[in-house]
Amino acid sequence: MHVTRLVLDHFRSWTHCLIDFEPGVTVLYGRNGLGKTNIVEAIEFLSTGASHRASASAPLVERGQRTATIRANVASGGGDGADVADADGDGTNHDSAADVTTYTVTIPLRGGNRARINSEASVYLRDIVGRVRTVTFAPDDQLLVSMDPARRRGFLDSAGAQLVSGYYEALQGFTHVARQRAQIFRQIAQDRAAGHDISPLLAGLDAWTGGFMDAGIRLTRMRARVCAALQDEFASIYADLADDGSRATMRYAPNFAEALPLLAVDGTAQALGSDDADDAPDEAAAMDAVRRGISGHFQRIYEGEVAQGRNLIGPHRDDIVFELDGAPARDYASNGEMWTIALALRMALFRVLDRMPGGSPILILDDVFSQLDATRRARIVDFAASCDQTIITVAAPGDVPEGIDARLVDVAAVKEESDASPW
Repeated sequence: MHVTRLVLDHFRSWTHCLIDFEPGVTVLYGRNGLGKTNIVEAIEFLSTGASHRASASAPLVERGQRTATIRANVASGGGDGADVADADGDGTNHDSAADVTTYTVTIPLRGGNRARINSEASVYLRDIVGRVRTVTFAPDDQLLVSMDPARRRGFLDSAGAQLVSGYYEALQGFTHVARQRAQIFRQIAQDRAAGHDISPLLAGLDAWTGGFMDAGIRLTRMRARVCAALQDEFASIYADLADDGSRATMRYAPNFAEALPLLAVDGTAQALGSDDADDAPDEAAAMDAVRRGISGHFQRIYEGEVAQGRNLIGPHRDDIVFELDGAPARDYASNGEMWTIALALRMALFRVLDRMPGGSPILILDDVFSQLDATRRARIVDFAASCDQTIITVAAPGDVPEGIDARLVDVAAVKEESDASPW
């Protein structure tokens, strides 16, 4: 799998951008502020429905515009497909080659994101997420270990969107229910303070709490499967990268602790591509017990949730725990060890994706070489050379480590040509 052409309209700093890619390694170089990272961010968004640089999609729209558009030609075979891009915006794939697909994503400043495959009818973004697979290495990857759990949840969501069928939809569903439930708590606090009758709100809260539990349990089970799929690869790759006899492990830490028995019923052998576990009798009994446990927890923290106007437990507070030789890596790992953990995690995701049907992932290295020592740079260079397609961003051609046979693209020249385009 590889991108052959990318067309951007009003995406981030790009009013227009057209750039062709080839299999192998492509290096995008140019000074900071030209939009190198925006190019690879667009490919990442097409792949996962999210960006490692933004928590929402509105910042992806160019200032002063209402809509951003990403169009990408993606080849699953060996043809370069560079002449098929829908640069004229008519939704038509102009090549007869069956192994090239044109994906179009529309990102409005407000409202839901939409997508299109070739010239087919418009669909939701969730319907194409995961079809184009990417693994992104970024400068702040080290913070995956040391900083707040939100970064690790972001990794889980990016990985889950590509590994587990229905994950992106499940995440959206949970997020919607969580927002509605939090809003009810805020309304309860306001009406109670004003002396109003809150019984209608309490009835609504019961319904939203039931939906919150169901959506949260579903997402929790999916995240557990993602971690189960990655943990053995992660441990193996870390041992190889560190080469010092140390042992790293990762485990999922769900905030719905009551769901742990249900995760044991799921097991680790369940296919990643499936949506939910079979409704076997033991699974149904475990589900009932989990719901009762979470419901009791909600009853105990009700006043706290009303006072704070937010959901105090749920998957929005999940975490991944990394340990190094049995000790919490967040507290005891050195900077170098944290980098190795982060690299091993990304490489583990790549390997798992690579084994799944649908083509090898696209590797994105966004300005990471300046953050790594010589040993880790060499490991990444070897890894990049083995991928079907690698896209690298650097400030100058001299920043690319030795040993990479790459096509160089001057982003300043791309910008000049795009600004002069009659589009």
